[in-house]
This record gives sequence, C-alpha cells and structure tokens, in this order.
Amino acid sequence: MMSVQNRTFNEVATNYLEKLDLFTHAITRAHGKSHPEAFEVRELFTKISEKVKIGHVNKPDLDAEFTQLRIITDNYKVPGDVCETYETTYTMLSELDKAYQA
Repeated sequence: MMSVQNRTFNEVATNYLEKLDLFTHAITRAHGKSHPEAFEVRELFTKISEKVKIGHVNKPDLDAEFTQLRIITDNYKVPGDVCETYETTYTMLSELDKAYQA
C-alpha cells in the first residue's frame, strides 16, 4: 500500500473506493458468519462512498462513519482467522481514515 502522507483524502478515496467496494462485499460473503462486524463495515463504507461520490467531502461530513468504523474494527485490528482480502480492506480503510483526519 502507498503511504497516505502528503496525499489528500480525495486522492486516497479515488485510489481505494472501487477496490473497497469489491473487498467489503467479498469479506461479508467469506467471513460474515464468523465476523458479523463485516456487514457493518460494508454498510459504513457504502455510506462513506456515497457521500464522496456526491461531491467534495468537508469535515465533519464523515466523522460519524469513521468513528463507528474505529469502534467496530477495534481501530482496524485484523482478526487472526481471516484472509488477505480482509486484512487489505482494513488497511485501506485505516489509510482512508488517516487521510480524512489529516
């Protein structure tokens, strides 16, 4: 993954939204039974994506979504029994969150 330093939220979002759409859907199918939080991650990502697509995001537009993502993922801590896609999803969401906070 590329470092988010010196990259704006919109740049990171542009690079990650399409993959995150695929990945968040994939992790609900692959891990939803053992990790029901994957469904909430997918739902929150969808809200973020929709807001980004309708225009430039300004604070505090996504504060609630990112706060909730941090809570349900324990600050993007990857469970020990998941696939690389799950790990990559959390990494990208974390980087998107960091770019938003910058």
